[in-house]
Amino acid sequence: MATTELKSDNLFETMKLHLASDAGKDLTKKIGLVYQINISPKKIGIDEVSYVVDLKKGEVTKGKYEGGKPDAIFSFKDDDFIKVATGKMNPQIAFMRGAMKIKGSLSAAQKFTPDIFPKPAKM
Repeated sequence: MATTELKSDNLFETMKLHLASDAGKDLTKKIGLVYQINISPKKIGIDEVSYVVDLKKGEVTKGKYEGGKPDAIFSFKDDDFIKVATGKMNPQIAFMRGAMKIKGSLSAAQKFTPDIFPKPAKM
């Protein structure tokens, strides 16, 4: 069975480059937390693809976090994650609507804002 390509895959690739930049290094110093993000193509919890956004080391990796427990784990549908990451949906609204599920530290989760994502290039 072919692996489903998620719209989020490209965003995580862009984020790897962003974290290597000076702005990304500032984020790493400022936030210093580890997030695991589970993305599902259609329904949260089904066929999830996991990414780790490590804002301690400044890395983005595909797969579940293996260094203990992440500070917070988020679960999204692919489309909803793109909306939150690009600032088209407020993270609090996404949570209240059930478009985002959170496990772990809520104070860590509150630092997970669209600001940590690279801004899309204007065309």
